[in-house]
Order: sequence, then C-alpha cells, then structure tokens
Amino acid sequence: MPHAASPLASWPTSGRYHVGGRQLMLRRSGVGGPTVVFLPGAGLIGLDFLNVHDEVARFTTSVIYDRAGTGCSDDIRLPRSAAEVAQELRALLRATDVPAPYVLVGHSLGGAYARRYAQLFGDEVAGVLMLDPAHEGYAAMPAQSLVAQARTGLALLPALMNVRKFYRPMFERMLSAWPDQVRQPLVDYHVANWRRSLAEAKNLRTEVLAEIAAGGRMPDAPLIVLTAMGIDPFMAPFMPQAYLRDLNVRKERIYQAFAASVPHGENRSLPDAGHSTLHTDRPDAVVQAIKDLVAAARASGAGQRALEEERAVG
Repeated sequence: MPHAASPLASWPTSGRYHVGGRQLMLRRSGVGGPTVVFLPGAGLIGLDFLNVHDEVARFTTSVIYDRAGTGCSDDIRLPRSAAEVAQELRALLRATDVPAPYVLVGHSLGGAYARRYAQLFGDEVAGVLMLDPAHEGYAAMPAQSLVAQARTGLALLPALMNVRKFYRPMFERMLSAWPDQVRQPLVDYHVANWRRSLAEAKNLRTEVLAEIAAGGRMPDAPLIVLTAMGIDPFMAPFMPQAYLRDLNVRKERIYQAFAASVPHGENRSLPDAGHSTLHTDRPDAVVQAIKDLVAAARASGAGQRALEEERAVG
C-alpha cells in the first residue's frame, strides 16, 4: 500500500500497477510516439510535473509515475541504486504496455536515474532531457567554509522546528497553477513527507554518482541539458547567494562539458529558473526542449524507415 502519510492515496490517478511485488502509480496521457517519460528529482513525484505532462500530451504520449517509496506507490526502504530504479521503471513501462522508444526527462536525482536507464537500455531511448541533473562533476565542486556551514546549520534550525510553516508557502507558490482537486493534497503530501527527499538522495554522493560515472556511454541519441542559473528558493534561506551563484557557474561548466561529450548534445542555460523549480519557473523551455527531442526522434525514425524501404527495394 502507499505510505500512510500520503494524502494523494485516494486521488484519481490513471492507475496503480503490480510490478515486482509492488504497486506503482503511473499516469498516461496523449497519443503517438516517441513516449515522453518524466523522472522526478528527490522529494518530488509524478504529479509535480503535471503542468508539463499535460502540455506534452497535446503532441505525443506522456507518462508520469511514482517510484517505489514515493507518492502513491508502495513504500520501501530508501535509498536505492540507480540501476534498481532504472530496472523498476522498465518493468513498469512493459507491464503497462507503454511502447519504446522513450524520451526520458530526468530532474536532479531523476537525471541520474534517466542516465542509468539510457546506459542500460540505450536501444529503447530516442532522446534525453536533463533538468539540472545530478552529475559526477558535483563531487569536485567546493564545499562551504566551516563558518558558512555553521551559519547554514543555524539557518536550518527554524525550518526543522516548524517544517509546515517553512515548506508549505514554498510548495503553495510552486504549485499555484495546479488544478484545485490536486493542488492542496499535493502540498499536504510534500509537507508531510519532506524527509523522503533526504532519504532518496542519501547515497547520491557515496554511490549513485560513481555508479553513473562508471556506467558506460550514453546512447547515440539527442541530449539536451537545461541548466537553472537562478537562485533556488528552497536553498536560498540556508546558503549565501554569492555561494549559490558560484555553484551555478561551476555547474554550468559541468553541464556544457557533459552535453559536448555526446554527438548530439546541447546545453541551454536558463537565468530565470531555480534548481528545484525549473519546471514551474520555465515550463515553456521544458516543453520546447521536449518538442525538439520528439521532432528529432520522429525525423530519425522516418529516415531509418526510408533507408530500410530503399534496401528492401534494392
């Protein structure tokens, strides 16, 4: 069953499906291919991407889902390896008859999971969109000074003492455009389950970054990275803006190099988007990037079919 703290358990999603001994939530909208699949960042769930999901469903099939341990899916012990998450997603897509190829859209930790999926099942991937993804280059980014760490710890105390008062306004602003029937339950879910973001990302630096770094090449499919260069509203209360801006500059270099490491890679920097809120600050940029990847996949597919037909005639 979903974890008891989830007020979304009774919300009418498209369905919960039995996969590997667990029930997982998946919502599918739209028609046509390639199918776009959203992989949320740590602490977020499928319905947090409902705004872009609905727009994408206007021109192709779109899927949002909840990983085990999050949202409306069954509760499990966290964290997990990137490979386990990728294999679970593949099993879910097969169980629900969602056909490949896929355009994977991975945000933050979900970007690492999308990359692992592409490494393991590259022949099923038509394109990848990374939204400020977790990357092994993060390990080399500078930590705060001891003084700054102490100040951050002091700044965290009020939030930890009154989580509901701190987080609720942030999520209410972030989800202000969501439908009435889902907005408040979704805000309630995040306020009640904020620790899950910490639990999911607990092994990011110790295991997941090394796993994707050693996981092999990305497939020969188009890759777009959207880099959030604005100040993240969820980080701003705890860290100096100068430190966050410096991290953004360093992060942009990492993503530019990552995009350049594949034959069809591109980095697009967004000065007016924060890390946690990239898809709500700039849904237009996210949807446009997905449109570009879908168009490239369709063009490639048409070219491949023409080549096969030419060979058959010859």
